Amino acid sequence: MTQPEQASVTAAEDVQTPKLERTLGPWMLWGLGVGYVIGGEYFGWNLGLLAGGSLGMMAAFLIVTLLYVCFVFCYAEMACAVPKAGGVFDYAQWGINQFWAYVAGISQVLEFLFAPPALAMAVGAYIAPIVQPVLGLGPKPLAILALGLVTIINVRGVKQAAAFELSIAIVSSIGLILFAWLIAPSFQMQEYLRDPLPNGFLGIFQALPFAIWMYLGIEGLANVAEESRNPSKDIPRGFGGSLVTLMVLAAVVMVLSVGVKGWPSVVYNPSDLSMVSGQVYVAKDAIASDSPLTLALDAVGALNSPAGMLFQAMGLFGLVASLNGLSLASGRALLEMGRAKYLPSFLGTVHPRFHTPAKALIFNFVVGTAALLVLDTAKLITWSALGAVLLYIFSIPALVGLRKKHPNLVRPFITPFYPWMPAISFVLSIFCFLAMLIGNLDQPGAFAPLTEYGSVVIEFGLFWVLAMIYYFAVVKPGKRIATTHDSN
Repeated sequence: MTQPEQASVTAAEDVQTPKLERTLGPWMLWGLGVGYVIGGEYFGWNLGLLAGGSLGMMAAFLIVTLLYVCFVFCYAEMACAVPKAGGVFDYAQWGINQFWAYVAGISQVLEFLFAPPALAMAVGAYIAPIVQPVLGLGPKPLAILALGLVTIINVRGVKQAAAFELSIAIVSSIGLILFAWLIAPSFQMQEYLRDPLPNGFLGIFQALPFAIWMYLGIEGLANVAEESRNPSKDIPRGFGGSLVTLMVLAAVVMVLSVGVKGWPSVVYNPSDLSMVSGQVYVAKDAIASDSPLTLALDAVGALNSPAGMLFQAMGLFGLVASLNGLSLASGRALLEMGRAKYLPSFLGTVHPRFHTPAKALIFNFVVGTAALLVLDTAKLITWSALGAVLLYIFSIPALVGLRKKHPNLVRPFITPFYPWMPAISFVLSIFCFLAMLIGNLDQPGAFAPLTEYGSVVIEFGLFWVLAMIYYFAVVKPGKRIATTHDSN
């Protein structure tokens, strides 16, 4: 392979082969960046309070925020230099080697396969009280239906999916501002600091996946670089604008909601809580809620007010925004690995009419449905977060390798404070990954009812054993695999 130049990255491979279309502008990219993530502000993060309490979750949030600030600038450089749908998979091919590209790509696939069903579960739980009395459908069937509907939207075309994403991202952002306005007058610092570290410093480790959930998916912007009209300018703007938006909204929502009646009030339903001599007790069979913000509004008596009811409608938009956006990114991640034959080649085809990775999107739906049937929300988030942090780890060697191996590659955006920013991202990513493994050593996995060894960590390890078997048996290292940038 000759040294790649910028033209070879963006050149068409074959005029007869259906390709992704360049239709996305800066506002649509901002909408995608916010939309990928904003559902994490509406639900899921509150499960971290159960492990870390208010201060443990805040510590995890600050660590993760620094990680994402550093990571996003590094990722934006690579997305502008190599604007391909595979994200870290493509960057690792260019900057490291075939094996580590496979590992990085599978890590990305893990993140994007498990995040959509987690969001679909939240959508199902959100609308079940309304729909169940009429149709008799519970949260899981509704979750599968929601996952199927966004799959259809994404199969139909990226422009339609992105326009839909922008509109609901705006609505859901306004919804969080409305929530802050309703809840702020009831904030009390003494409530926020009640039982701040229930599990000590170990709780910070256990809270990390749920802090990551408040940003997880923003890297999906890189997966639509190939469909951006002007990736060199619009991708950095999309990353920067969406990250600032999410940082502010996440901090405000987390602090204000916990400061109403303490963190248990946004983890459990009121019927599961009791107060005895100033101490909060949780019912033995209590189940953590997927609706922390509605619990907070209910605690201040604003849930059934006109503004509260408006917020509830907007909350559904937030969940659907992330479900739709992450489903879109998931299809692109699989598409590129299928193109290069690191995964079955049928995943690497583009629909001739819609110009979307239709088969990859349908595959995501099938896997997501299976995950919904065997995993709960916390496990879906944990698996997705573990895959995401591995992606972040491998991104930094890819960045360094790209600079060393391809110094003449056109880089419209340069990572500031190099090499310090990549170094911080790399160290924090490793810290978060190890901390999540430690924090989940004793957490039961999907097969825990069947075997005493079914912990999340052991199941995660078994997955990678199978992934390595597939690589050495099917991908066959040593046999050169044609990648999408080799054609010139």
